[in-house]
Amino acid sequence: MSGALRALAAAVLAAALAGCSSPQPASSSATGTRLNATLTSPVDITLRWTGTEPGAAGRIVEFATEPEGPYTILEYVPLGQTSYRHPDLMPQTPFYYRVRPYYGPVSRPVEVRLPKGDFTAKEQKGDHEWAPPRTLRQTAVHTGSVKDAAAARAAAPTGLKATVMHANGIRFTWTDHASDEQGYLLEDRPPGGDRFRPVAVLDRNINSFGLITLPNEKRATYRVRAFSYGKGSNVVHLKTGSAPER
Repeated sequence: MSGALRALAAAVLAAALAGCSSPQPASSSATGTRLNATLTSPVDITLRWTGTEPGAAGRIVEFATEPEGPYTILEYVPLGQTSYRHPDLMPQTPFYYRVRPYYGPVSRPVEVRLPKGDFTAKEQKGDHEWAPPRTLRQTAVHTGSVKDAAAARAAAPTGLKATVMHANGIRFTWTDHASDEQGYLLEDRPPGGDRFRPVAVLDRNINSFGLITLPNEKRATYRVRAFSYGKGSNVVHLKTGSAPER
């Protein structure tokens, strides 16, 4: 290929990629979050959003490959985060994105220190019947709505207890006070960490769950949150390009 043709081909490719990378216009949204998407390469998409969600604990980033879903959660992100990169996507595929806030009261935190040791072969072969999420019977307890900001504290989980089952296993139990939660989040904060992060997403009415940690996760502070999702942002849509040559 001549130098002139090579330069022309490069210019055409750059123009096409720039056209594909233009932020998508945001449709009307009932929330304060405005979402835009950019195709930063033929198979990489970057999301950016603006706006505030008063009272929210964080946001979830979701995607689908059909206009009506179903949507899959990519990540729970803190309120201060305003971008997300979705890399190495399937070529020539439509992707739809939205961002939603989540709300809800949390339990008092508990600190856990696990004993030294790896996840042994014996422990791996154990039945771990304590680990699956389950609903334990509770005596009569007061309940509250996680969707009512003025009364949400009444819906906060209480009595969070962490029982060390082995060197890499913890069983959490708590009292469920929420009447309308969409689920529970188990959150942790490692030593020196500046915030809690979700490590497990559980169904509503769950009040027992076992966590298997990594060998280097011997100490952390945990809490549980009864949560409910807020209204989503506008939906943005992009189609990926051809797979890059290897």
